[in-house]
Amino acid sequence: MDVACDADTCEGWQKVLPRRDVQRQASLAPALAPRPVPAWLHGIQVHIMIYQLDYPQMLEDEYGGWLSPRIVDDFTAFADICFKEFGDRISYWTTIDEPNIGATGSYDGGSIAPGHCSDPFGVTKCTVGDSTVEPYIAAHNMLLAHASASRLYRQKYQAMQKGVIGLSIYSLWPYPMTNSTEDLEATNRCLDFFLEWILEPLISGDYPERMKKIVGSRLPSFTNIQSEAIIGSADFIGINHYYSVFVNDRPLDKGTRDYTADLSIIYKASKTDPPAGKAPPTSFPSDPEGLQRVLLYLKEAYRDIPIYIQENGQSSSNNTLEDIGRTEYLKSYIGSTLAAVRSEANVKGYFAWAFLDAFEYLSGYQARYGLYRVDFDDEALPRQARLSARWYSAFLKNQDILVQSELNNTGWHAEQ
Repeated sequence: MDVACDADTCEGWQKVLPRRDVQRQASLAPALAPRPVPAWLHGIQVHIMIYQLDYPQMLEDEYGGWLSPRIVDDFTAFADICFKEFGDRISYWTTIDEPNIGATGSYDGGSIAPGHCSDPFGVTKCTVGDSTVEPYIAAHNMLLAHASASRLYRQKYQAMQKGVIGLSIYSLWPYPMTNSTEDLEATNRCLDFFLEWILEPLISGDYPERMKKIVGSRLPSFTNIQSEAIIGSADFIGINHYYSVFVNDRPLDKGTRDYTADLSIIYKASKTDPPAGKAPPTSFPSDPEGLQRVLLYLKEAYRDIPIYIQENGQSSSNNTLEDIGRTEYLKSYIGSTLAAVRSEANVKGYFAWAFLDAFEYLSGYQARYGLYRVDFDDEALPRQARLSARWYSAFLKNQDILVQSELNNTGWHAEQ
């Protein structure tokens, strides 16, 4: 199993790319084994994320971005350039990052660009959008774009470059708040709306029946040709996983509904927390067992497809170098990953988020995930290794290292 730090990205489209026709095919080529990495990379396997939550404003202005099927051709053309220019050095391609979160955050709550939503569903006051239908349209076009880019890669590049291609989702594990029939059903509904919404089409070419029944005509349909193209279009699944939730059933609203109302649950970070509002809770307790459950669920549901944990980590507003909590978090979640592997989950890699403190999309520089601390007040942006970095380095070198012994090392002080 590969273990690494955050995935590189091939994002930020530089221009509106010319559209090009890509011939559809029903039968997709099997995945090929990635080729060896050049020696100068010191064994690092580079993973590229083609799209992550943003696109050129002119695509929004011209045709509404992900709300238009026209974006499928533009995305495929952009992916073609990435494959052509970097494919001689890249063996792992992820087409789209978190389409489940991108669709809801961008077109339901409005917290992510381009900030579409409609009253009363938005987390902000949006000036454009329709939360009742746009999340489903956007996710639909993301799936079509993924399938189109995947098909292009397999037809034009895979045999020569010997890489693999997949897509990523945001995952969580839902526990029922009680053993009532209603809460158990709410937990299954949560899995459908968070995971199966994006992943089920990769297997069956269609959305989950539970979603189709609840959302009705607001959920787009795949044509037969589209279904055939989507089935088997991922060589692997990437998951970004941080926490679990506790779920209560909520009666389905009878009036106008958005994605959240369709989901129809109340969820909490723990059994004793108050219910979350329109935005998720700001902090969650560590639950490594939840990651293990997700991995085993995917193993059973998706025929042992290879899985990469592309993001996993813990943020902190505390800028100390003695990040004991984050170190213990990484140890426990890597341990739960190993437990899943021992139960025959086909996990191929793990990425810690993040190598460095970075600008986080929704929290700026306030939430720090980095194994290395970055001093953003210093123009030179100096970096210092935290305890978690020292532990992770030793782990990658197969050295058994304990948190307390690391803290007791001579010269190791919080502000050194």
